[in-house]
Amino acid sequence: MPTGTNWLPFPSRVIQVSSIMVKIGRFNTLRVVHEAGPGFFLDGGELGEILLPGRFRTLEIEAEQLADVFVYRDSEDRLIATTQTPLAQVDEFAFLRVVSINERVGAFLDWGLDKDLLLPKREWPGSLQMGDHVVVRVRVDERTNRIVASARIDYYLDNTPACYQRGQEVRLLIAAETTLGYKAIINDEHSGLIYHSDVNEPLVVGQALPGYILRVRPDEKIDLTIHQSGYKRIAPLTEEILEMLRDRAGFLPYHDKSPPAGIQATFGVSKKAFKQAIGALFKERRITIEPDGIRLVKPAGKP
Repeated sequence: MPTGTNWLPFPSRVIQVSSIMVKIGRFNTLRVVHEAGPGFFLDGGELGEILLPGRFRTLEIEAEQLADVFVYRDSEDRLIATTQTPLAQVDEFAFLRVVSINERVGAFLDWGLDKDLLLPKREWPGSLQMGDHVVVRVRVDERTNRIVASARIDYYLDNTPACYQRGQEVRLLIAAETTLGYKAIINDEHSGLIYHSDVNEPLVVGQALPGYILRVRPDEKIDLTIHQSGYKRIAPLTEEILEMLRDRAGFLPYHDKSPPAGIQATFGVSKKAFKQAIGALFKERRITIEPDGIRLVKPAGKP
């Protein structure tokens, strides 16, 4: 399992004190109704009383008569509460290990609870073996009302326009490696790309790490960086290059093969930073890179 995997287990955890609305597959703070042989019975509102087994007894629960618990269904489909911490809640992504496989039903994943999480066969498009790890979305199945996993991650990513700001810090989970870089899940909602040129050491699928929004492109795709200092350096540099291009008839005699000394003298940055900046502008289709320099792309409809 890669270093750093699932390093923030509950970035979006919401504690809800309520005797009416209980969210299955999430943490809730519930009132203790009474104690019996099996353990504590909690007020589940319309769902009735929910058992917190006695092995999860804590002094805090006894003193405050409130229990901060994760609610899910046991092997007999009964609602049950636990103080154990799963590796992901409903509507979150995680990188989980396959602990058993039933060829007819699907794969079972270790998500940190006594009961393993089912990845139904229809929800894993590839092949899996015991011990494999897979990026999944934890969800409630609409037909059975059971908590299950899905490896069809693109289906659960938000396709609406993102409202991120340049330089905004976000949570990332590496979902796949592509020819351009690493596909990452942003805040359990959107997908973005970290380019190979932005990475000093290889990243690993399933690795969780902080990142920063580099840009939301006109086609609504999101470019990411894992270096805050890199963002602060590159973002102003791209604007400086664009301004210089506008002042010099849309052409500059510098490119990714130019000598480092000339780049330093003209732009005041290293060749690596310059290459990252013009690479970003090229991907945004704001410049073209020619054998003898870079050229500004004119907006459509302008002479």
